Amino acid sequence: MKSLTSNPQSPTHHPHPAAVEVQNLVYAYPNQEPVLRDISFTLKAGDRVALMGATGSGKSTLLENLIGLKQPQSGRICINGIPVEPKTLSQVRRHIGFAFQDANDQLFMPTILEDITFGPRNYGVSPALAIDRARQLLADFGLEAYANRSAHQLSGGQRRLAALAAILALEPAILILDEPTNGLDPAWRRHLAQVLLKLPVQVILIASHDLHWLGKVTQRALVLAGGQIPIDREIQPLLKDGDTLDRLGLPVDW
Repeated sequence: MKSLTSNPQSPTHHPHPAAVEVQNLVYAYPNQEPVLRDISFTLKAGDRVALMGATGSGKSTLLENLIGLKQPQSGRICINGIPVEPKTLSQVRRHIGFAFQDANDQLFMPTILEDITFGPRNYGVSPALAIDRARQLLADFGLEAYANRSAHQLSGGQRRLAALAAILALEPAILILDEPTNGLDPAWRRHLAQVLLKLPVQVILIASHDLHWLGKVTQRALVLAGGQIPIDREIQPLLKDGDTLDRLGLPVDW
């Protein structure tokens, strides 16, 4: 499908730059020791990656650095070849869809349909095309009946999917999700997994404590501990390595 957001001013792309490239990233909150110390990793098209780590390990901080909500003290982040810095943020954010932990942070219009068309309309997509795309997403997510309801009238799982639809309406190349299964019951967690596995995006990066669920939707795990990424490996063998997970504060059966 042709991107809704394509325009002649889009940056020219090299054949296959890494979708996400992080080099020697250091981030500290004011007057504190660094939360992230010398973080480096690369995500390429086709990657479905879990970001794991104990509470307080810096997962959300790392994600917020990737989209420019926080500025690192040193190091470099590139998104599809574009360095993430204040003057490039509007460009960078055309490539990334970011879902916050709380879906309510992303749903603010009177109806779900308006929430989903808001982004494309903002980028100059015609109302008819924006509504067409929104209705398709609502159908994909089983939310057609709720198009004219407000977010407050939806269940937690429905709100989570509506927020995801609002992000996907912009057709991002890279999807970043922060704790997407929080507050979801097993049926909704399964539904969300089924939706994610079918999405036409280049890269998915998911921060979550829900290890079994991550094992169903990702192939690779980055583990954040002590401000660094000591583990970058396939997720299935890692989930079977109880000793390593215990040591990292991620006991798998709890």
